[in-house]
Amino acid sequence: MSEEKSSNIVVTCPCCSATLTVDPVLSAVLDHKLPPKPQLLDHLKDAVGYVKAEATKRDEKYQQVAAAEKNKSKVLEAKFQELFKKAKEEPITKPIKDIDLD
Repeated sequence: MSEEKSSNIVVTCPCCSATLTVDPVLSAVLDHKLPPKPQLLDHLKDAVGYVKAEATKRDEKYQQVAAAEKNKSKVLEAKFQELFKKAKEEPITKPIKDIDLD
């Protein structure tokens, strides 16, 4: 039996970024290399910064909501007074019924 020389196929996994070397003739994986792991300490520093930034954003959002809640009653009272003025100015008319149109 004669052996055919073929080039191996190098494939990078899209999920874990591992490198696989595959022999197409044998249909087998010849080599598997895991990707280098990132430094955990740098990763944790980034995570701590992210958590602190999120906490700051959350506090700012809470302050905005609290300020809006304090003014909510004033805004509703102003809207009520404006609509009450409009209601007083409009003349009271009897509603037209379908039977009255005949």
